[in-house]
Amino acid sequence: MPETSEQSAASERRFDTVLIANRGEIAARIERACRELGLKTVAICSEADRQAPYIKTADHFLCIGPSTAGKSYLNQDAILLAARLTGAGAIHPGYGFLSENAAFAGAVEKAGLTFIGPTASSIATMGDKIAAKRAMMAAGVPCVPGPDSALPDDPAAIERIALEIGYPVIVKASGGGGGRGMRVVPKADQLHEAIALTREEARKAFSSPSLYMEKFLQHPRHIEIQVLCDDHGNAVWLGHRDCSMQRRHQKVVEEAPAPGIAPDIIQPVGMACVEACHQIGYRGVGTFEFLYEDGAFYFIEMNTRLQVEHPVTEVTSGVDIVQAQMKAAQGEVLDLAQGDVTCEGHSFECRINAEDPDTFLPSAGVITRLALPQGPGIRVDTHIHPGYRVSPYYDSLIAKLIVHAPTRAKAMARMCEALAGTEIEGIATNIPFLRALFEDHAFARGETDIHYLEHWLKLRRTAA
Repeated sequence: MPETSEQSAASERRFDTVLIANRGEIAARIERACRELGLKTVAICSEADRQAPYIKTADHFLCIGPSTAGKSYLNQDAILLAARLTGAGAIHPGYGFLSENAAFAGAVEKAGLTFIGPTASSIATMGDKIAAKRAMMAAGVPCVPGPDSALPDDPAAIERIALEIGYPVIVKASGGGGGRGMRVVPKADQLHEAIALTREEARKAFSSPSLYMEKFLQHPRHIEIQVLCDDHGNAVWLGHRDCSMQRRHQKVVEEAPAPGIAPDIIQPVGMACVEACHQIGYRGVGTFEFLYEDGAFYFIEMNTRLQVEHPVTEVTSGVDIVQAQMKAAQGEVLDLAQGDVTCEGHSFECRINAEDPDTFLPSAGVITRLALPQGPGIRVDTHIHPGYRVSPYYDSLIAKLIVHAPTRAKAMARMCEALAGTEIEGIATNIPFLRALFEDHAFARGETDIHYLEHWLKLRRTAA
């Protein structure tokens, strides 16, 4: 029987060696998944990361540049050259760095390699927040009130749009993300100054002054829906997460499932996300991010990559998301249907950062002592070890502590025990801050929104 065009394309993407274009805990996580799938690995590093343990356990490794990310982990030519020199057939970008760079994904494919992620066109569509909103509206995904077009230059026209939406509004960069390129406008007399400032930020950060405007929700929660898709028209959603505990738009603690959201409310939203994946021809893993307020969901963006918080979905769904991502990149057919997805128990993830627990200033240095918790329902994703030097050049995340238990209350208790059993000496970490947060009564009751942590920190500073 002759091969179909789909089968032929999939067979051309078969690979046996993966270059991991990242560092830190996610590089170690991807290496482990490759090993479990029988795939060889190529680790790359900067001068600052030569001592990383995953460098020693990879099948091949290359130092591709100096410590600064711009000359190493963001150096597309160096990464592609490393793949060619080592015979890697695929590149896994992890998260951050080049993971959502459509041009890099296109360059990988042009070089005859497999990009372990969606196509460059999918990344480009979802990376442009206006195009993404338009695609979501077409698929029936609920969106934040506001037009699906860029703001015009005419000040009077902008004023009319804001009035139609209703104050407060939020102005965002079309190419933004990660909490950058956005500004809340409470009143009409602050609109034009906010537009001017955000345009300039967008131009500098994202090389485009294009902005859009939406309703600013007062007390929403941040809810995510994880999807997994293959190249054969199959897609599923793997439950939902609550990522509302944020400081300066950066997530601190995540949990799955999101507490207090009934299945009949979340189910149609999850299926709408699956339909959106079908419409844009999405491949691999992705995350739909929503604001949730007063029983309603509002789409804000899609992350076209592996998320830092993917472990809470892995332990509740039983699906190894990183392995599934690589199988999709190989062209394999998804091995589960929506009816096969069952999420059990409750999970929390704490991001352990090398930073002062009060000021949150980064803390570089050598780890002199390390004790990590063990036991049923406890998982630690990390790359650190005693003697490891935490570099000042990169993100402060050094480990992720994940717990899983039958109920939310038991998962919170398990996390408290796990945090108490985590000891890292030689540098400052945010562990004391995390321990205090898990003793907070409102958090324990699930009565928090995306602004709660900032208010909580302000009260702590005032009390001190």
